[in-house]
Amino acid sequence: MTHALVVIDVQTGFCPGGNLAVPDGDAVVPGINALMDGFAHVVLTQDWHPAGHSSFASAHDGRAPYDVVAMPYGPQVLWPDHCVQGTADAAFHPDLRTDRARAIVRKGMNPAIDSYSAFFENDRTTPTGLEGLLRTLGVTDLTLVGLATDFCVNYSALDAARLGFATTVREDLTRAIDLDGSLAAARDAMRGAGVALA
Repeated sequence: MTHALVVIDVQTGFCPGGNLAVPDGDAVVPGINALMDGFAHVVLTQDWHPAGHSSFASAHDGRAPYDVVAMPYGPQVLWPDHCVQGTADAAFHPDLRTDRARAIVRKGMNPAIDSYSAFFENDRTTPTGLEGLLRTLGVTDLTLVGLATDFCVNYSALDAARLGFATTVREDLTRAIDLDGSLAAARDAMRGAGVALA
C-alpha cells in the first residue's frame, strides 16, 4: 500500500483577505504542514484560472457572484474573479510547505470549463493527469485536505473514490464555503460514495 496526501488549493485567494476567501481557511495550514512527513507522496493542487474565465461572474453581463448558470457541462456557480494565473491571489499560502510536493496539479486553466476536482474538469471527463501520476507511483490510498470542503475537496474525493482509491477526507484540515447547504450535501455525497470522513 502506498498512501498519498493530496492538498487541495491552499492558496491565498481562498484564505482571509483573498478574492474568494473561505472562512478560517488559513487555519488548516499548520496541521497540513505537520501531516506531510507521514506520507510517501504529497501532491498539491492549485486553482490557476486565465483572466476572464467563464466561471467568473464578471464574464457574464448582468450576473452576480454566486448566481448559478447553465453551462454545456451542467450548472455552474459564478464566482468572484479569483486565483488568476500569476497573481498573488493564485499563490500558495506563504506558510504552506511546498518542499514536500512531488507534483503540483494546476486546474481551471481551460477558459471554458471550471475545474473543482483534482482529477477532472467539471465536464467530469477531461482529466488533469493526477490519476496517471498516482497509478505510476503505485498509490492505493489517498488522504485529502484543503479548501474548500464542499467544492474542490468534495469533488476530488468523489472522483478518487470512483476511480478506486481508498479515500479519506480529514475534515479538521478542511474548511467550507457552505453555500445554501452545500456542506451538508457534500458530506452526504462523500459518505454515500464510501469516502471516510475523519
